[in-house]
Amino acid sequence: MLLAFNITDIFNVFLLGSALIGFCLSLLMFFSKYGKNKSLLFLNLMILTIALNNFQSWALALNLFQHKFMLGYIQIPWHFLSGPFFYAFLVHYLDIADQQKELLKYFILVFSVMCIAQISFVIYYGDSGTVEELNYTYERYTSIEELISFISSISIFVYSYYILRKKERLFEKILSFDNLKWIYNFFKLTGFVYFLWVFALFIKFSLNFSGFIYSYYPLRVSTTIIIFILGYQGLKYLRILKERKHIREEIEESENTIKDDNSEKDTLSKYEEHFLHVDSFVKSNKKYLQPKYTLHNLSKDVNIGTSTLSAIINNNAKKSFVDYINEMRVEQAKKFLLNPKYEGYTIASIGLESGFNSKSAFYDVFKKHSGCTPLAFKNANL
Repeated sequence: MLLAFNITDIFNVFLLGSALIGFCLSLLMFFSKYGKNKSLLFLNLMILTIALNNFQSWALALNLFQHKFMLGYIQIPWHFLSGPFFYAFLVHYLDIADQQKELLKYFILVFSVMCIAQISFVIYYGDSGTVEELNYTYERYTSIEELISFISSISIFVYSYYILRKKERLFEKILSFDNLKWIYNFFKLTGFVYFLWVFALFIKFSLNFSGFIYSYYPLRVSTTIIIFILGYQGLKYLRILKERKHIREEIEESENTIKDDNSEKDTLSKYEEHFLHVDSFVKSNKKYLQPKYTLHNLSKDVNIGTSTLSAIINNNAKKSFVDYINEMRVEQAKKFLLNPKYEGYTIASIGLESGFNSKSAFYDVFKKHSGCTPLAFKNANL
């Protein structure tokens, strides 16, 4: 009994603490630089609904509401809105909101109807039976409501995953900035959360709506942790996305033309002429900014066999294709690092927009070519 009391007590503290952290995170996100961005706003609302749900659960666990007011049984189904808010976040982050169904307004309408129906239910049954009978009746009602919420939530979750997997052509531009791996990871983790939700509902119905509270502990803990992680990552990757877009716009606006010296070409060997052509093509078309650009890609672009092309680069640049392309990326990164326009930008944004496929790869290659980390280079030269 003592152990059961301790577990319950610890969980109630967790509910309150997570709710307060959620409120603070929500405020932080709202007043951040990108807080008014629609995608982050919906992600923020999703976090807020989980925080409100945890706070409500904490208050109900301590009997702060029950039997003290006319509507003391009311449990607002905040969890019903988490799925729709995630869907709204996803389509706005992918910049395809105009091409997708406006599901959120319908879910908000249903949410309002559920709240009104619950109030009506409480008023109607509020004076019938003992406290124990009222608790049992209300628990049955909210369980049916929760089942509806589960079915709705998993439906919109599956539909959101369908959009992410099957409609890539609609958000190809975003994919050039973000591989969306962090969102895919969220879907994997959320699948586990739905399994815990099914388990909790099964226990609840099996025990006839009594003594089921422990089955919800894993669900509440995992949901809270995952949502907070998503909030942090959403803020992080939205910032990187915005910074990369701005950097790319600056690159596209800048003039970077390379002119061939025809008089010099006459005296060059065939390999040297080919190299000048290849080098001019790579630099003028900024192929080094493409993270997955390979020797094979360049071979197709300049219509030279891969073996011959490799020899041309090795003999003239005195380095392999990988080092040749990475050196350009490092030089581009140095320009960004020393440019006052990007003073407050993250190292990750600069590295990714310089053509590297990850922050760790950027650090490794930069240190190999420059002998120091990007941050050390920036601090030493500013």
